[in-house]
Amino acid sequence: MGSYIKWTFWIVVWAVVAAFFSYVLPQRDIVRVTGTEIIRTDFTNLNRIFYAQADSGAAEQPTRDLRLINTVRYEKGVMVYRNEDTGWIWPPYFKFDSSDLQAEAQDLISSSTDPQWAVVLHYGWRIRYLTIYPNAITIRPIDDPTVRLIPWVNIVILLFFAALVWGVTVRLRRFKARRIDPRLQRLDDAVDERRAGISRWFASWRR
Repeated sequence: MGSYIKWTFWIVVWAVVAAFFSYVLPQRDIVRVTGTEIIRTDFTNLNRIFYAQADSGAAEQPTRDLRLINTVRYEKGVMVYRNEDTGWIWPPYFKFDSSDLQAEAQDLISSSTDPQWAVVLHYGWRIRYLTIYPNAITIRPIDDPTVRLIPWVNIVILLFFAALVWGVTVRLRRFKARRIDPRLQRLDDAVDERRAGISRWFASWRR
C-alpha cells in the first residue's frame, strides 16, 4: 500500500511539473495571419488564472477588451492567439508592447493564394471549452515555412532544471545516509532490544 501511495505521489508531482513547463516555456509556431480582432471578454473563475493582467498603465477590470490574432499554422490547422501585456508578473516575458504587436500582426495578414509566413513566439495553451488562448509574445516574417525551429531556450532551461534536481537529489541522499539512516538504525536497534527484553521478561515470568 505504501508503495502505491509513493508512486502516486511522485506521478502527481511530475505531472504538475510537466504541465507547468508546458504552459510557461516559450513555443514557436509557423503561421499565416488571417486577421486580427478585439473582443470584449468576461472572465470566469475557471479561466481567469490563464489570462495576464490588463495592459501596462490600465486599471484591472472584471471585463475588458482582449486582442486576438487569428492564424493558420503551417500544415497544422487554425490557431488563435491572445495578445496581452505580461508586465512584470509571471511568466517573466516582460511584454509591454501589445499594441505594437497587434500592428505588426495586421501588417502580416495574407491570403492562401499569396501567403506570408511568420513565426509566432508564444506561451500557454489553447483550450476551446474554457475559451483560453496562448499569449503571443513576438511575431516575425519568414520566407520558408519548412524551416526547422530548434527550441534552444527550452533545452537550456530543462537541462538546468534537470541538473538542479539531480544536485538536490544527490545531496538529500547523502544527508539521509549520514544523518537520518544512522538514527533510524539506532532507533530500530533500541526497539529490537526493548522487544528482546520484554520477551525475556515474559519467558522468566512463565517459569
